[in-house]
Amino acid sequence: MKKPTVPEVLPIMHAYRDKPGNNVGGSLHSVLEDGNVDAASVRSCRERAEQNGDADGVALADLLLQMSQTQRRKLHSKFYN
Repeated sequence: MKKPTVPEVLPIMHAYRDKPGNNVGGSLHSVLEDGNVDAASVRSCRERAEQNGDADGVALADLLLQMSQTQRRKLHSKFYN
């Protein structure tokens, strides 16, 4: 399986944040807004998304979990630039 790249995932993150109710990161708040990019934080957010019935949040978390922590850190820094 091909690992997702930062340029591929960045627009997905923006689209997720732009959904109504997700302006502060939705179910993935601690990853997207707070920069907690370690795998445990992403898994925790994924569980929250699943509990909330947030299919887009689950899908985004799954993509993030396929990436390295270094990629997730770069992704977070580009998210705000």
